[in-house]
Amino acid sequence: MSLRDWFEKRRNKQMNADLVESKISGDDLSKLWGKCFNCNTSIPQKELNQSMLVCPKCDYHFRISARTRIEQLFDENSFNEINKNILPCNPLDFVDTMCYKDRQQDACKKSNLNEAVVTGIGNISGWEAAAAVMDFAYMGGSMGSVVGEKVTRLIEEGIRRKIPIIAITSSGGARMQESCLSLMQMAKTSCAVARANEEKILYITVLTEPTFGGVTASFGTLGDIIIAEQGARIGFAGRRVIEQTIRQKLPPDFQTAEYLLKYGQVDMVSHRKELKETLEKIIRIHSQAKTFIPNELNKRISKA
Repeated sequence: MSLRDWFEKRRNKQMNADLVESKISGDDLSKLWGKCFNCNTSIPQKELNQSMLVCPKCDYHFRISARTRIEQLFDENSFNEINKNILPCNPLDFVDTMCYKDRQQDACKKSNLNEAVVTGIGNISGWEAAAAVMDFAYMGGSMGSVVGEKVTRLIEEGIRRKIPIIAITSSGGARMQESCLSLMQMAKTSCAVARANEEKILYITVLTEPTFGGVTASFGTLGDIIIAEQGARIGFAGRRVIEQTIRQKLPPDFQTAEYLLKYGQVDMVSHRKELKETLEKIIRIHSQAKTFIPNELNKRISKA
């Protein structure tokens, strides 16, 4: 075989996509490429990660994990998780198609989390804040007794430290496997937010894709400032349930962040790339106002 023939054969082999892909497993391919659920565009995973998991073609915001969200929003190595040893149990011995305890174990393996929320203290561009970050990968981000307890303790810690509190939500609602114990978390977390309000602690909520049910009906929409991530679906009941109830067709953009902004149910809609800057700006303005106002009053009193 001549050198030219050898090079030609080698080139053809490299150009054969079927041969190349046959050497790569399905798992490896999924690590290399991502597919946009909105425009069906295949995107290299590296490019997707660089764009903060936002489709570069149509601007669709992918769902992201709590850990990824923390990496995106908080200064490097500044986030210290708290209350991570509070673990769920099966208080009602609930069983449907499988035992609730088994569901929890499956969710734990899928999400690498003990529960559907991660709570902790961290810095956003140097400003300290307490944050509760929900993860939809753990049983649809549903709120059980442990989620309610961790959110409540986080708010109490923010009050104790007198620092801003941020709740980043992604949830399908209350967890049916815990029945009334889950529903009670709505009142519990709402009371904690009310106490933060009495103490004049800034409370910000960031509603991400998707936020529904009991979380929307409690601490999710009680923020002093409510931010919705671009394109996020937010509501109480699902679109199909509402359409069947009122027997009317809803607008195409119903329950989207932009729809809620239009009717004054959220204060702003933020692109994921701008979210950290937006939070930093709100915290900075609030913190500066707290120190500025008393000083101004003291000056006026001394002049009088």
